Amino acid sequence: MVKRVAFAVPGHLDTPTGGYAYDRRIIAELERLGWHVELVDVGEGFPWPSEAARVAARAQLFKVPAGEPIVIDGLALGVLPEIASELAGRNPLLALVHHPLALEWGLSTNQADTLRRSERAAIASVQAVVVTSPATGRIVASDYGVTADRITVARPGNDPVPPARGSRSGVPHLLSVGAVVPRKGFDVLVRALATLADLPWRLTIVGDLTRAPPTAATLQADIAHYGLTERITTLGAVSSERLASLYDTADLFVLASYFEGYGMAYAEALAHGLPVIGTNSGAIPETVPNEAGLLVAAGDPAALAEALHRAISDGAMRSRLSQGALTAARQLPTWPRSAAIFAGALERLA
Repeated sequence: MVKRVAFAVPGHLDTPTGGYAYDRRIIAELERLGWHVELVDVGEGFPWPSEAARVAARAQLFKVPAGEPIVIDGLALGVLPEIASELAGRNPLLALVHHPLALEWGLSTNQADTLRRSERAAIASVQAVVVTSPATGRIVASDYGVTADRITVARPGNDPVPPARGSRSGVPHLLSVGAVVPRKGFDVLVRALATLADLPWRLTIVGDLTRAPPTAATLQADIAHYGLTERITTLGAVSSERLASLYDTADLFVLASYFEGYGMAYAEALAHGLPVIGTNSGAIPETVPNEAGLLVAAGDPAALAEALHRAISDGAMRSRLSQGALTAARQLPTWPRSAAIFAGALERLA
């Protein structure tokens, strides 16, 4: 008997973010496991959809045959509590929570409260929740009232990649990967690097520049303000081949996220054997052990600058952290293993 599931995502599945990358890969791996996956595009504008977008999303979800399980990506589910309640009596529902919507950085208190209430109500209607890290699972349990028996942790997988060869120059190449949105902390990173102008380094930032245009504009203004236009390059979203090349020529990975529900870029950096400079917020410490990187408080440019100074100045430290990164990467799950865990949650749901 063919196992069927509908997988509902907002917008295009090829959107260049970690969340969509997770969705793409889990769908592909489920199909390899024998599942027939129907992709349901519930539309654009999430997590702040218009009323017309809500109506269109409902119509798409109700096209799924009654009784067929539906996975709904949390970016959409969290703001569709009424639709989730309607569907609950018709279809088994699984919420995929990459990270709670209220923990997106840059929200007003009112916006965060609105999203928290909405997502809590939506999650109350589903039978099961998949999260991408134990840290997110704890948040969903404590703040959203989900019992442990309804939560499955299916961390993103990692693919084997060759260790980075580095820049092989006297100027360490720093790489930062993440959509240019407030939560990724690029403002903190530029401020930290502005205090290290006396050290040799260059930084490449890779990430979608169209997700939050004001944030992207502020990033470019900050780079110019601190006189770093010759040392910091912003590439926007790039192909997987180009990104692999950038990882290969990097000496150090840095990302100053205010919060991560998992942080796939951190895991990718470990797989390439890159020392990691990051923050200790959300799920990051679960992915990056002390042997592989230096983690500091989120939103603290002075602490970030100190960690960067140590790593840029000390090649022997970078070598030790690189070995630690490779060791940590071997402990990360593979995509087939992650998909098997996800499939187990679906089977229990059905």
